Amino acid sequence: MSTTELGTAFLLATVAILLVCRAVALLLRPLGQPPVVAEMLAGVLLGPSVLGLLLPSAEHHLFPAQMRPMLYVTGQLGLTLFMFQTGYEFRLDRSGKVARSAVVVSAFGSVTPLLLGCALAWAAHGSVNAAPPGVPVHVLVAFVGVTLAITAFPMLARIITENGLGATAFGRISLAAGAIDDVVAWVLLAAVVSMARGTSGTIVLALAGGVGLVAALTLLFRLRAPLLEAADRLSPPQLQLVLLIALCLAAWYTDRIGLYAVFGAFSLGVAMPKGPRIDEAVAATEPLSRTLLLPLFFTYSGLNTDTGLLGDPALLLFAAGCTVVAVVGKFGACWAASRAAGQSQAVALRIGVLMNARGLMQLIAINVGLSEGIVTRSMFTVLVVVAVVTTVMATPLLRLFDRLDGGIPDAPEGSRPGLPEGQPAGSAS
Repeated sequence: MSTTELGTAFLLATVAILLVCRAVALLLRPLGQPPVVAEMLAGVLLGPSVLGLLLPSAEHHLFPAQMRPMLYVTGQLGLTLFMFQTGYEFRLDRSGKVARSAVVVSAFGSVTPLLLGCALAWAAHGSVNAAPPGVPVHVLVAFVGVTLAITAFPMLARIITENGLGATAFGRISLAAGAIDDVVAWVLLAAVVSMARGTSGTIVLALAGGVGLVAALTLLFRLRAPLLEAADRLSPPQLQLVLLIALCLAAWYTDRIGLYAVFGAFSLGVAMPKGPRIDEAVAATEPLSRTLLLPLFFTYSGLNTDTGLLGDPALLLFAAGCTVVAVVGKFGACWAASRAAGQSQAVALRIGVLMNARGLMQLIAINVGLSEGIVTRSMFTVLVVVAVVTTVMATPLLRLFDRLDGGIPDAPEGSRPGLPEGQPAGSAS
């Protein structure tokens, strides 16, 4: 297929992806599921699990092998933009009062699923086709543990902000703990990749480069006033250009040091000065990333997911075990940690639900594992199942707790009484 033909085929594939994502979103709307769930499921439907099984020629025509690198690159661009937007929406000033609780929740909610996941992977490594030949057992074990310890910070952030929960105790604690979780997860993922490559250079570079990143972002944060004045002097297109250049440089830098592009994008968003002009510039990038580019990433992940592989009883049992470990390790540990930190039962349950969702973040991590040759497509499929199940759980459980408690605990006067029936909780992963 020539470059011209590939470009034309990519446009047709994009149309198919957007239509299927929209159709699945409409079907799931009465269930209150966020669009990220629809996009995750749409990606699986367009891959070998459904379309490839029913109409293999159609899947091959829509998504030829030569197109997959294009889907990956455009999907990564969407992820980078989306994580920058998510970081920009995160407010450090709201986390100070709940810092202690957030640290406790994050620590227990990361360590428990990490250890349980490692134990499960170690016990099952000889029974399932989890890693390609030559991958050391300890690398696979560590990778599974890290992926099960991840929280979908972007998803919980959207649920909290779009439903007016930012002033609640569980909203503030979950946001802060989720951000800590993902920072730790990316560092641990860099360590696993370092082990897979058989060198300590990757983790050393990540740690040293991370220090440089913190220094640069701290300087950016302290220069808030002059940067906002400079932003006011720029036209909207000029300001967007500056932001996009800074974003690409931050993402490139963190990818080079082994912390991956999305980490740099999120960090830049957190440190970026907040002001009306910059608010408008960031908002202008949202339709492109969330409507067009992110679905391409989900489809790329779906093309690597083959649920037919779960026909192996041992692998299916392992998938069920991973799901149970993920839920018990994250939901259970975060609930217990919240209670130990002095939070009420109602608040602790909601923190557990929000922290348990893996969503987009786990998909990013397992795509790293697949591209690094750490896991097989069988293990990739298992971890996609975990990501989908734990993400689907979030909204129904939050609604259930709202009904049982008669509303949202600690909600300020004038806030919404709960998640309305039929309304998706959040618009992104």
